[in-house]
Amino acid sequence: MFRIARLPKKDRQTRLVQSLADNPFATDEDLAELFHVSIQTIRLDRLELGIPELRERIKSVAEKSLDPVKSLGIEEVIGEIIDLQLDSQAISVLEIKEEHVFSKTQIARGHYIFAQANSLAVAVINADVALTATARIRFVRPVRIGEKLVAKAVVRSRDGDECKVRVETKVQGELVFTATFRVVEMTGAPNRHE
Repeated sequence: MFRIARLPKKDRQTRLVQSLADNPFATDEDLAELFHVSIQTIRLDRLELGIPELRERIKSVAEKSLDPVKSLGIEEVIGEIIDLQLDSQAISVLEIKEEHVFSKTQIARGHYIFAQANSLAVAVINADVALTATARIRFVRPVRIGEKLVAKAVVRSRDGDECKVRVETKVQGELVFTATFRVVEMTGAPNRHE
């Protein structure tokens, strides 16, 4: 992320609005670093401008663009879905917390990063039941405690009951994980007695 030289308040607030339009998931900490000011200054700017805190911005984005998840329960998706257009694309956000990391290194356990991407790839499918058949994954760099993962799933192709879904996970615009999933749509609910 490039840094902006210290600006007069009016100019900073104008650029703050533009920055949040470009990236509504930027934290106050990210913005303070970008504008070379304190976190308190960013909070005061947001208050003056009537810009809600991050959690409220995420909720607002989600309410505008969510189709209902069909292939699994919303609580089964790892991360918070903020955009879902069935059979097209989806976005989720996951903040890496203490329970997601190895205690010795404070680096995120890979299965959480994979689970966010995999559950998003299944959730984007417009089917009552969809399962991952194969996954080709690549961890690009370690993710640390406190970082916010933004995963975007895009349905690349559909061939009958099979879809190819590409997921890219980023932290502040930097790619940290990629995966290509082959997701299979199941006709009818699975038999629980098999």
